[in-house]
Amino acid sequence: MEAKWCRVTPQTVVLPRLPNAFDGTTIALLADIHHGQYVPLAYIRRVVEMTNALRPDIVVLAGDLVDRDAAYIEPGVAALAKLEGKLGRFAVLGNHDNRGYAPRSRAAVDASGFDRIDNRGVWLERGGDRLRIGGVGDLWTDFQDPLSAIGDATEADSVILLSHNPDYAERLLDDRVSLMLSGHTHGGQVIIPGYGAPVVPSDYGQKYVYGLNQGPRCQVFTTRGVGTISPPVRFLCRPEIALITLRGSDGSA
Repeated sequence: MEAKWCRVTPQTVVLPRLPNAFDGTTIALLADIHHGQYVPLAYIRRVVEMTNALRPDIVVLAGDLVDRDAAYIEPGVAALAKLEGKLGRFAVLGNHDNRGYAPRSRAAVDASGFDRIDNRGVWLERGGDRLRIGGVGDLWTDFQDPLSAIGDATEADSVILLSHNPDYAERLLDDRVSLMLSGHTHGGQVIIPGYGAPVVPSDYGQKYVYGLNQGPRCQVFTTRGVGTISPPVRFLCRPEIALITLRGSDGSA
């Protein structure tokens, strides 16, 4: 049910400090691909085609690229390497990517052409303006170094932070971050009408299960993700490619 019925979900995010040159920038956010027994390469290739048809400025992978078996790492990442982003392609690893084979996952992503930004960041430049994009290691299986991710950004800059697990928003102590992009929850994967998601891998209940929410320091967008884990079922929670459009504080920077 719904497990391979992927859709594109548009989402506008207003960032008050967004530079003029980045107003209207689009980010394709994919997470929780979970290539493995239940998520075949044919499905991933279709998702890649759907994403490229959107012609995003930036592509980000927010972790959990594979599921439970190291043999799936290289073919899964190779399929994702076909993703296209005009300004750049960035990735962080998730808890499933670090299950005893983190070095192999890192090597595959590094060889794919994606810029892996676990605990580091880069500046994007356009029209004389700059935008910081950084990432932190997975909350469950790695360490987090937000200072390296944020770098020399000032409080006047816009900073986008990738964290596989949205719960990291509750630990972030730096006001320079404008937006955090996450996955991990699968949107709950199964939604019960009138109740919500009965199972959410979070210490904060339904707070970060899906969509745009406000954390203590910044906005947090959590995607439902592309794949599934066992049981391979989704209900009222279709997999998605989140297409985020950045806007300034009044709709234009």
